[in-house]
Formats: sequence, structure tokens, C-alpha cells
Amino acid sequence: MANTLISLINLAATVFSLLILARVLFSWFRPDPYNPAVKFVYDVTEPILAPIRNFLPQTGMIDLSPMVAWLLVDFIIVPILVTLVRSLF
Repeated sequence: MANTLISLINLAATVFSLLILARVLFSWFRPDPYNPAVKFVYDVTEPILAPIRNFLPQTGMIDLSPMVAWLLVDFIIVPILVTLVRSLF
């Protein structure tokens, strides 16, 4: 049971990391914002990136919120959740 939950946590973190990567690539290439795939990526990532963006100081045209979100997910949230699952089971 614990291994299954840990695998699901890692899968969710991987999917979220890929969505953040897609969001960064979209900012470079400017795809059609009305495309359903682009809209989905923005809708899923914006609730996470907006609070981080509001917390970070202004850096001009560089948005560091995707990098901060990725670091938070991979190095803080996932290890905490994995430790919590291992301690419960």
C-alpha cells in the first residue's frame, strides 16, 4: 500500500514538473492561447505559480516562479509526503 501511494506521489510530481516545463516553453514560443492544451496547462499551473510570483521580488522580464515551484515540489513537498506515507504504513 505504501509503495503504491509513493509511486502515485512521484507520478503526480513528474506530471506537474512536465506541465511547468510546458508552461516555460509556451512562454518562449507563444502558442495560440485558445488552444485547449495550452489553456489546460495554464489552468493547472497558474494556481500554483501565481502565489509564488506574488511572493517573489520583481526581476524584470524574467519569471522565476516556475523554477521555485519545481524546486518546492521536487525537494520539499514530495520528500515530506513520502516520509509521511512511510510513517503511516
